[in-house]
Amino acid sequence: MSRLTHLDDAGAARMVDVGGKVETVREAVAEGRITMAHEAARAIADGAVAKGDVLAVARVAGIMAAKRTSELIPLCHPLPLTKVSIDLTVETDGVAATATVATAGRTGVEMEALTAVSTALLTIYDMGKAIDKRMTIGGIRLLTKTGGKSGDFIA
Repeated sequence: MSRLTHLDDAGAARMVDVGGKVETVREAVAEGRITMAHEAARAIADGAVAKGDVLAVARVAGIMAAKRTSELIPLCHPLPLTKVSIDLTVETDGVAATATVATAGRTGVEMEALTAVSTALLTIYDMGKAIDKRMTIGGIRLLTKTGGKSGDFIA
C-alpha cells in the first residue's frame, strides 16, 4: 500500500511539504451541473430572476471560491492563482458549469477548480430557489489537469 501523503507516521493529519518540488505551470478544469424546472432555467436565461443576474453573480462567486479554497479545505495550500474562469451554459432544464484554474507553483489546482464549480452551482441554487426548490446539483468532477510530477490527467 502506498503511503498516505496527508498523514504523518503517527497517523495525524498534516499539510504536505511541497517546498522541495519544482514550480511548474499547472491547470485544472472541473465541471458540474444544476438541474431545474424549465421555468427556472428560462428565468435565468432571460435575466428575470428577482435576485438579479444569476450568471454574473455565480461567476464571481466561483472565482472568489477558487481564491479561498485553502480556507475551506483544511489541508490545501494557499496558491497564487494566475487564472480562474467560470463558463456557464443555460440549457432547457439546467445550467452546466465549467471552471478552469491555473497557477505556476509546486502543487496542483484541482481542488480550486472543483471548489469554484461547486460554489458557482450553489450560488445558482441560492438565487433561483424561489422559483424551484427541487433543483439538483451533480456531476461535479475533474475533467483535466496538467503539470506537476504526476503528469497530465484526462477524464
